[in-house]
Amino acid sequence: MKTSCFLRDSCLSAWLQQGSDCRKLLCKLALCVHQIVSISNMRTPPPMIIGIVSAPVGLVLVFVAVLTPQWRQGPINLGKNIAVKSDGLWESCLELQDTKQCWPVTTLYQRDEIVQWSRALMLSSLLVCGMGIIVASVGIRCWMDFPLRNVAGASGIVIILAGSLCITPLTLYTTLLHKISPDTDTQYEGGSSLYFGWAGSCFEMVGGLALALSFTCPKCKKCGESGQNARRTYDVDY
Repeated sequence: MKTSCFLRDSCLSAWLQQGSDCRKLLCKLALCVHQIVSISNMRTPPPMIIGIVSAPVGLVLVFVAVLTPQWRQGPINLGKNIAVKSDGLWESCLELQDTKQCWPVTTLYQRDEIVQWSRALMLSSLLVCGMGIIVASVGIRCWMDFPLRNVAGASGIVIILAGSLCITPLTLYTTLLHKISPDTDTQYEGGSSLYFGWAGSCFEMVGGLALALSFTCPKCKKCGESGQNARRTYDVDY
């Protein structure tokens, strides 16, 4: 910042001593250096960094949970061999030794109210989280000197809502696991997809809470001073 101010002051003094071409060149050079130094001094509050990193990680994990067919799984006896049958929100799989076959979920399982609610809430969570990340990017705006704190805080509320929409079907599915289209031949238990969903929702909640702190995060004095210096104007008489 001191370098840019020095060049900017040199530009002013050069008007009185040099020709017009030199004045223009010095002024342009001082302006470019001042912009470069301002970008290098740009600071994004740590809570915003935590939020903008955690939220996309959570979105990816929730997306994996929605697609993978391991919401519930259990052994099934096939005579001499024992296979592992697993069900997801969209397809079922049967794994026997080194072979694995998958097919769309059966009609009975597909029509279960818990499965239908889980589908709707998980897809809603993905959509809401994606919207929250877009709003957070606009609020944090790393390419500018100062973030829009209210916009970033509002995005945190949206991402917290997305995490809540993800936790609800996971809790419902886990609690009523043995009542979902019961199969007398298989004793089901929670699968790995549930863990992906839990991890994703936790990342979303942490990211949303971090971004929500933007409402109360005070502005630093140094940032305010640098912003005032950046807004100073000079009358140039060419």
